[in-house]
Amino acid sequence: MARSKPTDATAPGGKAGRGPKDGGRGRTPGATASGASGKAPKLDKKGQPKVGRLKKFGNNVRMIKQAYSLTQKNDPKLPWIMLIVFVVAAAIVELIGILLDSPFVFLPLAVVVGGLAALLVFGRRAQGSAYRQVEGQPGAAAWVLEGMRGDWRVTSGVAGTPQMDAVHRVLGRPGIILVGEGAPGRVRGLLAQEKKKVARIVGDTPIYDIVVGDDEGQIPLRKLSAHVMKLPRNLNPAELNSLGRRMSALGGPRMPVPGGPLPGGKQMSVSQRQVRRR
Repeated sequence: MARSKPTDATAPGGKAGRGPKDGGRGRTPGATASGASGKAPKLDKKGQPKVGRLKKFGNNVRMIKQAYSLTQKNDPKLPWIMLIVFVVAAAIVELIGILLDSPFVFLPLAVVVGGLAALLVFGRRAQGSAYRQVEGQPGAAAWVLEGMRGDWRVTSGVAGTPQMDAVHRVLGRPGIILVGEGAPGRVRGLLAQEKKKVARIVGDTPIYDIVVGDDEGQIPLRKLSAHVMKLPRNLNPAELNSLGRRMSALGGPRMPVPGGPLPGGKQMSVSQRQVRRR
């Protein structure tokens, strides 16, 4: 019996019925470079695309240059101090090489040690210059807290007054840290109120309260970061995450706090923040 040919008119024949040669993997008009190569971009720990080493190095160099120029404006002696430190450190290493009868062998090491010593001094003076610019300005404590290294969850301006007194809440391994800045009389009242509010949620979790200032019983702004980071570690990472979920019931900031204020209404640059964190 002869077979009958299919009569389905919707099934195209010949070349019209064939799929694309690449098996449906044709490039779409909006395809990106990563999509064309078939490889997804590598992501870092924060889920952001990784930056190449050369590009990252270039970005760091630009930030250091910017930080140097900004610091030099407020610290005119910076170039001379760095030069003196470089010469002294390199001379000490080279002197050791001369005593060991290997001056040429120690010469590259002397240059490296001198350069590292000069960079260390630059970082210290840049940090001091940044603190001097923000000290006494509203939001200075928040700027310091947000620049700390590690897993510190900072909520700025959880309480405040119209006079720009403020309380900032920090969640970390020590527990809850409440940091107040402004007039001590008003700030201590704000801290007491916030401490009662937090205690109802966190239970037995340690709560620390800090007042920023230069008077007795207060923590100077330049020592705030070191003081917070030296607090005892009372929570493990799992307890910290659980506490963070409970703390979310308190909500976020209740008052606007300037981010890194400077005299004249300027904002702290990214390069100065990077140098301060180092």
